[in-house]
Amino acid sequence: MAHAAPTVHRRHRGTTTDRTHHFGKSAMVRALLAGLVYGVWAAFIKRQMGPVDAGNVFYGILCGALFAGIMFTLGRMGSRLPRELHAAAYGVFAGGALGYLYSLTGDSVLRSAGLGIAVGAATAVTAFYRYYMREP
Repeated sequence: MAHAAPTVHRRHRGTTTDRTHHFGKSAMVRALLAGLVYGVWAAFIKRQMGPVDAGNVFYGILCGALFAGIMFTLGRMGSRLPRELHAAAYGVFAGGALGYLYSLTGDSVLRSAGLGIAVGAATAVTAFYRYYMREP
């Protein structure tokens, strides 16, 4: 008995520009959500248990927008850097962001700097390991 030859079913996966455009949207959403959390956190710390006023809201929006802008730019441009620089850029960004938030609490500058350096170094090492393992 004759049987039909098996055929390969192919799915349409979209063009490269569709995938790139989708990546851009998800990176933008991720940066905006992280910026929103960072801005609310910064405004909450800056408020210091007082009433919420327009200055606190503006401060939170400004901090969140700067954080989101830097995060989005680093996500888009970081892949063009060598893995060592890419990991160092993420380390500097994470350390600086967390050190700044800690400095808003009114604690010493040395403790803020120490925490920022520790977080930045841990982030840079983790990012370097991730990029080293995924690079062909």
